[in-house]
Amino acid sequence: MPYIHEQPNWPNFTWQMDKLAGLLAEIRHQQGLLLGRMSALGRPMRAEAGLETLTRELVKSSAIEGETVDEAEVRSSLARRLGLELGGLKPVGRAVEGLVEMMLDATKRYAEPLTQERLFGWQAALFPTGYSGSRKITVAKWRGLEAEPMRVVSGPLGQEKTHFQAPAAGRLNAEMEKFLAWFNRPPNLDPVLKAGLAHFWFVTIHPFEDGNGRIARAIADCALARADNSPDRFYSMSASIERERSAYYDILENSQRGGLDITPWLEWFLGCLGRAIDGAEETIAAVLWKAGIWQEANQHPLNERQRLVLTRLLDGFVGKLTSGKYAKLSKCSSDTAWRDLRELMEYGLLVRGEEGGRSTSYQLRYKRRNS
Repeated sequence: MPYIHEQPNWPNFTWQMDKLAGLLAEIRHQQGLLLGRMSALGRPMRAEAGLETLTRELVKSSAIEGETVDEAEVRSSLARRLGLELGGLKPVGRAVEGLVEMMLDATKRYAEPLTQERLFGWQAALFPTGYSGSRKITVAKWRGLEAEPMRVVSGPLGQEKTHFQAPAAGRLNAEMEKFLAWFNRPPNLDPVLKAGLAHFWFVTIHPFEDGNGRIARAIADCALARADNSPDRFYSMSASIERERSAYYDILENSQRGGLDITPWLEWFLGCLGRAIDGAEETIAAVLWKAGIWQEANQHPLNERQRLVLTRLLDGFVGKLTSGKYAKLSKCSSDTAWRDLRELMEYGLLVRGEEGGRSTSYQLRYKRRNS
């Protein structure tokens, strides 16, 4: 069976609206309820929820491609760029900075036209050294005529299975001109459906040597921001896709080998989006948990060291907090660290672990319910 981009009427996609109408109506209802609930939380909590959501989105979008990024670096970069106070900011590498630049450009400038220059900038931000791993790639340009055919493959060397082959490089200028003209056209399609269609269309063209999946998801996030009419993100589509990664690749492969009716892809996309919005409850719970602890903490005369370490604990401190780690984090003496920890226990914010002696650790008194 030919690939979808080889069909005579490509890219005149069709879908069966009777199969999508119910799902779409439910999604729109869910979005309205979530945005209403978030607006009732107040600006500081909304900002915290947005930070958590974008951090998750970026970490999970990379995970879908089998890449690991440091969550603390992502959070630090986002907090700095969004003007949010975050104790113990971690130094951030160029690759993470680029990832954050792309996502903020996609979501904060959601209403602006999507152009070739913006897409080139996104891909250049993802690969600031011009290398993908150890392989030098073409950056800020479409795939060149000299490049090998762009294929999605799996399996050991010599026994690879081809799942998809993208359009030839010579078609890319015309293909992307058509895609961008459609994306920037005044709305004549529900923006949620447009997000699903944009994701599929772009990743099928596969115009770059690398980064196509992450950029496709950023384009979908841009379209979903248009659907919400808000730059603030409170649900992570990539987190939902990452949980269903196998199904994601299966539906893409099946749809890219079929005809121009992409109803199955849109059904899957809407279902996954609904599950992403349901997952926003976890983010809201985390924000409320943090707010509750800070409300109690602010009743006591905490010093800057205590506030810094408490912030680190609330933001997912890895491992066990000991007096030695406290001293290192807050740049104080061992005696000062012990006094600070003793006060935090007296305030009812921390409790001592079961270990004794030098191995004594400390943890938050109140844990998240889903932790």
